[in-house]
Amino acid sequence: MLTRIITTALFAGFIAGVLAAILQFLLVQPLLLHAELFEGGDLTHFGASGAGTAAHAPWPGIDPIRDMLSVVFTALIYTGYAFLLVAAVAFAADRGHDITPRTGLIWGVAGFVAVQLAPAMGLPPELPGAGAADVAPRQVWWFGTLFATGLGLWLIAFGQSAVSWIIGAAALAVPHIIGAPQPDLLVGPVPPEIAAHFAARALGTGLVAWVILGGLVGYFWNKEA
Repeated sequence: MLTRIITTALFAGFIAGVLAAILQFLLVQPLLLHAELFEGGDLTHFGASGAGTAAHAPWPGIDPIRDMLSVVFTALIYTGYAFLLVAAVAFAADRGHDITPRTGLIWGVAGFVAVQLAPAMGLPPELPGAGAADVAPRQVWWFGTLFATGLGLWLIAFGQSAVSWIIGAAALAVPHIIGAPQPDLLVGPVPPEIAAHFAARALGTGLVAWVILGGLVGYFWNKEA
């Protein structure tokens, strides 16, 4: 079982991470580079000084070291996600639940909701220079939201009674009722249109990567059987 878990997580996580890095390079990185021009003062927007700027993000140039490190780090991150997902899959499989590439897609969506979508409802993806609260309370809220969302989804999916479903729904809601730490002042040199576009693309690429990860976990889990 341990060999099966490790092999599934390594293969699925590495492949999904490389594909996620490609998506980020094509869709997310241009917006980051565009935001850095505002952060450095090379560009300003109407709300800052009355000067306008181009709406299109610059296409990222090829930087072999930066791009290679980005691929490596993203692959490592998704390999870590894969270990979390495979651990949950193994726990479910041990209790008689079928794990297939198709059900793996559902597991991937659930992982995306727990790790990215639910935390983003309080702490959306941020561009350089955006106002933010202190790191420590944000990290506490992020990890608490991840745990509560994962628990809530598990209770709703596998609970055997109405009590389990009610507790699961409450677990999903509690972090957002408490609320994420917010900055005292909402400041930042980047236009809000770019920030909104960045958040949408970051979450969109995250969803695609997690669905791929879930499908690969289901595939390799059965292959290793």
